[in-house]
Amino acid sequence: MRVAIAGAGSVGRSIARELLENGHEVLLIDKDPAAIKAASVPTAEWLLADACELRSLEEAALHECQVAVSATGDDKVNLVVSLLAKTEYGVPRTVARVNNPANEWMFDEAWGVDIAVSMPRLMTALVEEAVSVGDLVRIFTFQQSNTDMLELTLPADSPTVGSRVGDVAWPQDTALVAIIREGHPIVPTADDPLEAGDELLFVATPDMGPALEELLAPHEHDHR
Repeated sequence: MRVAIAGAGSVGRSIARELLENGHEVLLIDKDPAAIKAASVPTAEWLLADACELRSLEEAALHECQVAVSATGDDKVNLVVSLLAKTEYGVPRTVARVNNPANEWMFDEAWGVDIAVSMPRLMTALVEEAVSVGDLVRIFTFQQSNTDMLELTLPADSPTVGSRVGDVAWPQDTALVAIIREGHPIVPTADDPLEAGDELLFVATPDMGPALEELLAPHEHDHR
């Protein structure tokens, strides 16, 4: 997979390193000469250019990329890059960094954003996930399909503890995509049992949150 990353700061370089280690091709784009630190990510391609300009994206051969990541510290830039990548070059997937949570409402399909990653919101979700058992946490939103990635740690008194995945009456428009148990991810099958302390990851439509909480952790919310 070929990935273009606009913004070669610490965030962009970190994403690039992870993708390269996973065997992908990566192009880092930045207009600031000081950000072009090729030695820091030597196996990436580098381009000194303004990613908000069509000629720069043409030079970057964006039409050959499967993913475009907008990782700059400027929300306006991230929106413009996402829009150009999607509308002008037909990039299948766009991922945009949201620096100011107040701007998050703009990061949707109208601006060509498939996945918006709000760093403050993600950090808040991770803190809440770490301290709250039985609380549903929204990790992020897939803007193109209007679905959420949700996480819930199963409390010991959940009525579903001990049930097989295939026997649980999951809410409509909800998919259990992973179980994290003792630090190990499990791809769930119908025969897998649910255990107290399991971290359950779901993809669901935004309105399914209350139904999931009622199913998995009704006692936690009755006490509030």
